Amino acid sequence: MPETKKFSPPKQRAFDARFEAQKIAFGPVVFHCVRYAWKRGMLQALAEAGAQGITLDALEATGRWSRYALKLVLESCLSAGVVMIEGGRWQLDKAGFCLISDDITRINFDFVHDVCYQGLFELERSLDAGKPLGLAHLGPWPTLYEGMAELPEPAKTSWFAFDHHYSDTSFPDILPDVFATAPRRVMDIGANTGKFSRAALAHDARVELNLVDLPQQLAVADANLAAAGLRERARLHPRNLLDPAASLPEGMDLVWMSQFLSCFGEAEIASIFERAAACLADGGQVLVMDTFWDRQRYDIAAYCLINTSPYFTAMASGNSKIYESGDYIRLAEAAGLRLLTVRDGIGYCHSLLRFTRA
Repeated sequence: MPETKKFSPPKQRAFDARFEAQKIAFGPVVFHCVRYAWKRGMLQALAEAGAQGITLDALEATGRWSRYALKLVLESCLSAGVVMIEGGRWQLDKAGFCLISDDITRINFDFVHDVCYQGLFELERSLDAGKPLGLAHLGPWPTLYEGMAELPEPAKTSWFAFDHHYSDTSFPDILPDVFATAPRRVMDIGANTGKFSRAALAHDARVELNLVDLPQQLAVADANLAAAGLRERARLHPRNLLDPAASLPEGMDLVWMSQFLSCFGEAEIASIFERAAACLADGGQVLVMDTFWDRQRYDIAAYCLINTSPYFTAMASGNSKIYESGDYIRLAEAAGLRLLTVRDGIGYCHSLLRFTRA
C-alpha cells in the first residue's frame, strides 16, 4: 500500500487550483442546493426524462416547483456537474445519477446532513476544547455514544445506515478469519447492536460470545440476540471503556474489535489495547477491523474516510478520528502486542489487523 495518497494532479495549474479553492469556499452552498434537487425530486424528474432532457417550462408545468426554485437549484447543480443543459433542455449528468442510484453516495449524503451538518459549525471550538461541542444539536450527552439509543430522527436512522452499510459488507467475508484459530471464547468489544456477535454465534454452534459495551447499547444487543434465538451462548459485560479501571473478563481465545477504536483518542486506544492483551488466554489473539485511510486502493475511499474524521471531533468524542494503520500498530506494540498479519480489501474499505501477545 502507498504511504501517501494524491488527490489532485501532481502539476496542477494555478488557474485550476484557484477554481478548486472556490469549490471549497462554496461547498456548503452547493451541498444544500444539490440536496434540495435530490430530495424534492428534481433529479428524478430529469432521470425520467432520459437523454432527450426536459425544458424548464415543462418542469414548472408539473406544479411541483416554482420557476425561481428550479432556476436557482438547477444552476447550482449545473456548476457541480450534477446536471447539464443542452439546447435549453436539462439532463441528469453522471454525478446526478450517483445521487439517485448509488447507495454509498446517498448514505454519505444523509449522514453528513442529518448527523453532522449543524454540529460541524462547532468544529473550531471542538478542536480547541477537545470535546464534541457540536453534539448539543442532537442531544445533551457528553459523547454521542451515551446517547446512541436516544438519537432523534432522522439522525438515528442516518447514523445506523452509515455505520451498518460499511460494516455489514465486511462481516460475511471475515468470519473465516475470526474462526481460523478455532476460538471457543470470543470477546466482542464495542458490540453495539450485536450484529457481529449474532453472525459469529450463527457461524459456529460451539462458540461463546462475550459482549462488551455501554449498558444502553448492550440492552439493544441483548434484545436482538434473544430475538435471533442466540442469547444462551452470549455473556454481557457492561463497561465504560473510557474508564481505565474497567477491566475485561480474562481467558479469551480471541478479542474482536470492529470500527471501535476509531471512537477514541490515542491515549484511550493504548489503554484498551493493554486491557485486551491482559484478558487473552495463552495463544489468544486480538483482531481489529477498521477503515484505515492509508490502506485504500482508490483515492475516493481515502477521501471519504479522511473527511469522516471531523464528525468524530465535533459530534462523537472530541478527540478521535479515522486513523492510519501505523497508528494502531504502534499503540498495540506499546501495549505488549505483536502484529501477525494485515489483510486489506475487505468489504468496501476495511482492513484486518491480527495481533498476539509479544
